[in-house]
Amino acid sequence: MASGALMPEPLCLIENVRRKEFVVNQEAAQILSDITQPVVVVAIVGKYRTGKSYLMNKLAGRSDGFPLGCTIQSKTKGIWMWCVPHPSKPGHTLVLLDTEGLGDVEKGDSENDAWIFSLAVLLSSTLVYNSVGTIDQQAMEQLHYVTEISERIKVTSSKGAAREENETSEFKRFFPSFIWCVRDFTLILELDGNAVTEDEYLMNSLKKNADGERDHNLPQECILHYFHSHKCFVFVQPTSAKDLKHLENLQESQLEPMFVQQAHTFCDYVYKNSQPKTLPGGHTVDGRGLCHLAVTYIDAIRSGTIPCLENMVLALALIENSRALQEALSMYEAEMRCWEHSFPTETQDEFLNIHKLSEEEALRHFMGRSFKDDTHEYQDQLIRDLGEKMKGFSQRNDEASTNLCKALIWDKSEALETMIGDGVYLEPGGHSLFLKDKQTMVDAYFATPDKGIKCYEVLQEFLKDKEGVEAAILQADQALTQSQKEMEEQRSQAEAAERDRQILQENNGRLEKLMEDEQRRYEQHEKMLREKMEEDSLRMIRENEWLIEQKLKAQQDLLSAGFNQRADALQREIQDLRNQRHSSSRSSGCVIS
Repeated sequence: MASGALMPEPLCLIENVRRKEFVVNQEAAQILSDITQPVVVVAIVGKYRTGKSYLMNKLAGRSDGFPLGCTIQSKTKGIWMWCVPHPSKPGHTLVLLDTEGLGDVEKGDSENDAWIFSLAVLLSSTLVYNSVGTIDQQAMEQLHYVTEISERIKVTSSKGAAREENETSEFKRFFPSFIWCVRDFTLILELDGNAVTEDEYLMNSLKKNADGERDHNLPQECILHYFHSHKCFVFVQPTSAKDLKHLENLQESQLEPMFVQQAHTFCDYVYKNSQPKTLPGGHTVDGRGLCHLAVTYIDAIRSGTIPCLENMVLALALIENSRALQEALSMYEAEMRCWEHSFPTETQDEFLNIHKLSEEEALRHFMGRSFKDDTHEYQDQLIRDLGEKMKGFSQRNDEASTNLCKALIWDKSEALETMIGDGVYLEPGGHSLFLKDKQTMVDAYFATPDKGIKCYEVLQEFLKDKEGVEAAILQADQALTQSQKEMEEQRSQAEAAERDRQILQENNGRLEKLMEDEQRRYEQHEKMLREKMEEDSLRMIRENEWLIEQKLKAQQDLLSAGFNQRADALQREIQDLRNQRHSSSRSSGCVIS
């Protein structure tokens, strides 16, 4: 599936079968796996019955889809998925993830909620947190799941104090952007008598409470530290309380105009600013990659282990690189088969040019899809496999030439064979007539175009087969003296030797061309490898630049919010990133100001 056009309604992606027992729905997984486009993943979390599903339906361009429910009972269980064509990013699929409500009294299981929250963070490129009323201490306490993430997710598989110290500093590489939606907001956006924006309202709410215990301030600190951007939207109540139960059946004209405008502003922002899901190093995830991540995370949770992001990326790289290898080989085969109808090629150069064009397409595809192939294992394997496939097509090209030339000789020599069978050449002067007719046949053979590169070999095989017949005709020709017969034998042997020499020269020329092509392929391989390494290095430099920018912003936000200790720790992380930047710049030959 290239887009979400085949998914008319949501489907449960991760089923919450029993208490803390998650299962990936295979039907949804298959739909996701069929998406070859980059995916922009927007997940929404929040307390149950706060209108999360309504916002997700609006993002899908619908008023229905995700169940809204009209009772105090939570409608959404597990994590539901809806894949739709992205409305403003052509060639991308928008994947909407609606999660079951946090704090559902029917579950009575905070650990279940913590895993739902963690999965939403891990799978999304934009995380929407939905709450009701205001952003106050109670709202922050309901967001305590963010403080537990470091206990449920680890970045690297290494152990020890160094890992513990640096673990959360890498979360920004993996974590989504953060949007807080405040529903049924009735306050005036003012602070100390001055009007403020929604974002300023959020940042003020994330300030440290000097009178509070550290645990009370931990959600604010984690939001500022973990997520790489922070956005806020406030919504008035959409309609009267009595009409809320029918919200999905109401037209926009029946809703509060302010709410309609706020919902449109929210959707426009998400469409424009939510980025495709990417992994550290800049690899863009498609539906198949997202499905693999979901399955791997769920397998880790079910086994009781803590998901390791670094290992998840490496595992995905193995799958993606294997897939990139097979797709590149299939692409080469498809390209070559498009040319196979024109086999045989007239020259070796013509065949090698077809191979070169097909190989370049395959290599470009592989380079675009593969990532973290640090040992070049898959690229080396691709070069070897392409070489083997080239040999196969070369053999088919030779066979096509051989078959065509044999059929042509059979046709052109039919009259000669008939006269041999009728004994026409056994009369006096028959040898001279035979040579004349044989040359006529050879001339007609060479006059026929597009015989391919086995032209001389097939002809030589035919003429060698007729050497015995020619010798018998020569000896039977009473018009020739013995001396003339000996001279004719010598001439015939010289012609055969010259043909052998031509064939040897031609085969040596083909071998030389193959060796030149092998050298070209090696040089091309080295060139593309260098380009890939430079591209990866530049991508890492850009990612580090982005991360430095985000951490500088987070540092300022933490200082403004009063989290001085965390801000000081960020300064060390920023300096480490700057050191990495200069090291990477020198190795890649780039200049970073």
